[in-house]
Amino acid sequence: MSSETISIRVGHSPDADDAFMFYSLAKGKIDTGRYRFTHELVDIETLNRRAQGADLELTAVSIHSYAYLTDQYMLCESGASMGDNYGPRVVAQHPMTLDELKRSRIAIPGIGTSAYLALRLCLECDFAFEIVPFDEIPDAVICGEYRGKPVDAGLVIHEGQLTFADQGLTLVLETGEWWMRETGLPLPLGANVVRRDLGPQVRADVQRYLRESIQYALDHRQEALDYALSFGRGLERSKADTFVGMYVNDWTLGFGARGRESVRLFLERGFQAGILPKLIVPEFVD
Repeated sequence: MSSETISIRVGHSPDADDAFMFYSLAKGKIDTGRYRFTHELVDIETLNRRAQGADLELTAVSIHSYAYLTDQYMLCESGASMGDNYGPRVVAQHPMTLDELKRSRIAIPGIGTSAYLALRLCLECDFAFEIVPFDEIPDAVICGEYRGKPVDAGLVIHEGQLTFADQGLTLVLETGEWWMRETGLPLPLGANVVRRDLGPQVRADVQRYLRESIQYALDHRQEALDYALSFGRGLERSKADTFVGMYVNDWTLGFGARGRESVRLFLERGFQAGILPKLIVPEFVD
């Protein structure tokens, strides 16, 4: 095998869970041989859009957006964000029924996010929405508007799932609980994908280093958490630890049979509901 250095650009969100996951790769804690990983940190909806042009060799994407990327990318077995009876939450200033929610204007973090697809499937309707940067959604709900447009409720992701109550907001709907009741499976939210054109050997190597990075962080939790706290947007350590534990765990080490089935079913239901244009059969790196 050639000893030529291979550069892998990694795209992931500037969030505590992703920072925790990629800690050892970012800080050179594991030997990656001839591979050199460089990191680009942007929000998930931007990563979803960039992936349409196959810009990065390895990138985090929403499972929803993966449905449009299958010609360019394959799913890595490691690196998933799964909501095991929890997930993106809809919050509001006051309690609402589902019928009221269906008639509301909801702030969402992007139409390519899995949070949006999950909410569409849950509500079984096409609802009015306003796209708002994910970290501005709670404030938009509190103000009742975003850039002059009304906002009745908000679909919160990332640390907003833990901090909304501190801001005086009320939980209306928990999408991960809904999916678990529906299917008995964890809600597939995000994954890492690797470019097809890298070839089977490079894809397998990249996936192996990704898994090693996750395992290192889990084995060295406190030092990885120290690093992740700088990406926690003010989360206190205990909440950052909780948040990291929600999305970097055994599911992140590997989808496994249940995780793969949940991805397949999530995309299948998206197609059956008329949200996705074609039926996608997910493909994973071996």
